[in-house]
Amino acid sequence: MKRHGYLWADITCFENLLNAARKAQKGKRFRENVLEFNYNLETELQQLQQQLQTKTYQPGAYRTFQIKEPKPRLISAAPYRDRVVHHALCNIIMPIFERTFIADSYANRVGFGTHRALKRFTQFARSNRYILQCDIRKYFPSIDHAILKTLIRRKLECPDTLWLIDTIIDHSNEQEPIVHYFPSDDLLTPAFRRRGLPIGNLTSQFFANIYLNGFDHFVKEQLQAKQYLRYVDDFALFSDDRSFLAEAREAIETYLVNLRLKIHPIKSQLFETRIGASFVGFRVFPDVIRVRSPNLKRARKRLRRLKRGYSSGRIRFDRLSQSLQSWAAHLKHGNTWHLRQRIFAEIVFSPPTPLPLSLHDLEPPKSRVTKSSLVEHTAC
Repeated sequence: MKRHGYLWADITCFENLLNAARKAQKGKRFRENVLEFNYNLETELQQLQQQLQTKTYQPGAYRTFQIKEPKPRLISAAPYRDRVVHHALCNIIMPIFERTFIADSYANRVGFGTHRALKRFTQFARSNRYILQCDIRKYFPSIDHAILKTLIRRKLECPDTLWLIDTIIDHSNEQEPIVHYFPSDDLLTPAFRRRGLPIGNLTSQFFANIYLNGFDHFVKEQLQAKQYLRYVDDFALFSDDRSFLAEAREAIETYLVNLRLKIHPIKSQLFETRIGASFVGFRVFPDVIRVRSPNLKRARKRLRRLKRGYSSGRIRFDRLSQSLQSWAAHLKHGNTWHLRQRIFAEIVFSPPTPLPLSLHDLEPPKSRVTKSSLVEHTAC
């Protein structure tokens, strides 16, 4: 396997850091931390460049918060300058690993995504009788740091680049506690092995793909599953042979031990595709694609929040329009025409109510309007 070196100059060059800053600010340009960074953009990037080149760069503290939907998770937000570094690193190393990924790995890749994954999933589900659908239990909190670094070193040999990657991994904040025991573990092994990547980092999403890349090739090449796909930690195998999928599950569980991962015992099931399979927020049946009820419930709540925000003036019309168009475009990937008509008929978005005029506003101006003042006012 070819290993790549001499990447450090490309990662730390000013042009790459500038490109990284432009990517990191997409959708966030008017946030206070981004505006502050961009106010002295050249100086900030030069400082980052100097810290990277002298290896004095140290990541800052994460800001963490909990989300409850679609399931309880700890989200970690890195400081903005660290996100610029993440983009600078990924700009250079992503293409190296991208060439090794299978065609049916869909998450966190340019040109791939939920809708393309749904289309492929539907194609597989409608051409096979059975599906083995699995979910890795607590995936991001379970990623083992030592194993991840070993996998990365199979493709990279540039010591400076590996120093930065190790720095980012080692500064991962504490994730939710996961205790898994595997063969040859003693009682204290789970306590001493560092694991867990912060959900929210670009690097975490990319490293998560690297972590399961070998597993993807195992399923495709050794198990010879012709119809298989993965989206982050959700994956599915399709076949008309139920016994093949049952044996594949046993082989998969055995392989994942090498990565110190386990599949979810309840969410991982072997069943007939005709009863419908849930994937990326939709439920795929042989003749129709429906939106999953929990996803629809969350969407209705989100629409009500948008309505309140718009009515109170906290949300501008352009943001409201963008959100509605994005959600409607997402729904179009299912058979949802009647659903969309019903939902948008239920919720009427009223424009913000103008503030009442004060008595002062109703009083005529005391100053005499002259031709010169009118010209001055018009020019302004």
